[in-house]
Amino acid sequence: MAPSTHFKLNTGARIPAVGLGTWRSQPGQVRQAVSFALKNGYSHIDAALIYGNEHEVGQGIKDSGVPRENIFITSKLWNTHQPNVAEGLQKTLDALGTDYLDLYVTQTSSFFSPLGQTQQSTNTTISSSTGQSDLFLSNESSALLPVNPDGTRSVDRSWDQSETWRQMEEVYKAGKVNAIGLANWSIPYLEELKKNWTIVPAVNQVELHPFLPQHALKEWCDEHGILLEAYSPLGSEGAPLMSEPAIQEIAQKNGVSPATVLISYHVNRGVVVLPKSTTENRIVSNSHVVPLSRGDMDVLNGLAVQGKAKRINTPLFGWDLGFDDWYKQ
Repeated sequence: MAPSTHFKLNTGARIPAVGLGTWRSQPGQVRQAVSFALKNGYSHIDAALIYGNEHEVGQGIKDSGVPRENIFITSKLWNTHQPNVAEGLQKTLDALGTDYLDLYVTQTSSFFSPLGQTQQSTNTTISSSTGQSDLFLSNESSALLPVNPDGTRSVDRSWDQSETWRQMEEVYKAGKVNAIGLANWSIPYLEELKKNWTIVPAVNQVELHPFLPQHALKEWCDEHGILLEAYSPLGSEGAPLMSEPAIQEIAQKNGVSPATVLISYHVNRGVVVLPKSTTENRIVSNSHVVPLSRGDMDVLNGLAVQGKAKRINTPLFGWDLGFDDWYKQ
């Protein structure tokens, strides 16, 4: 049976199973990548304010000529805007050149307080020339990544995340977004948020791949009607996934590349997958999903417990997200 091309959110809306990720897509490349992807079968674009390229993503959407109603656009609320969700959302809408999003998610469960920022580097604003995606993985200071005097990230741990979610619910009710969700939330944080939500998150976008399958998290989200989305499905540049013998063996048996196996793995387990590329042939190949046998899936699902468990992408400043339990999942 062919894998699903779409999944259903708890809102009733359909979300394409494969989307184009735009994290770390460099200035001057992402516009062309988005336009090419939309012209060549993609209908799902995953963006974020902190990536520093939403304006170019919006230009790429416009360049494609694909009608807005035929595109599923996701973006993310950045940490510094948690006390004012509507303001953060408007910045994204303006940059993308649209008046609504199909999905809006909180980037993390941490509030970065600009009030705690007492030192700044020259990178004080987000723009298409600063390479903000690299700052995202650094300890440098910027308007969206403030630091304390000792160089640690300015995280306000007293902030009540239920207030951020209440505001997310408000922009949903106002019709600015068609669905709301989370990113990088582990089970302890989800359990806490559950005490106060009135709208169940539609998705939880997290790092997922055979070395980090997060089985317990998927089970929890499935039970609550929350769809998982996988970022870094190929493990990011230099990661060991593509050279893993078991993955190469499955690829050879199915007559496909290891990348296709890794992308197909998620769709076969009912997870949205968000591979990123700005190279045209890879954009096309990343949209190719094949059915995997139960045996293949068992092998992929079991790699982590065989000593392969590994998180690939962890920002240097840390997210304080309760990820200490990830290795058990």
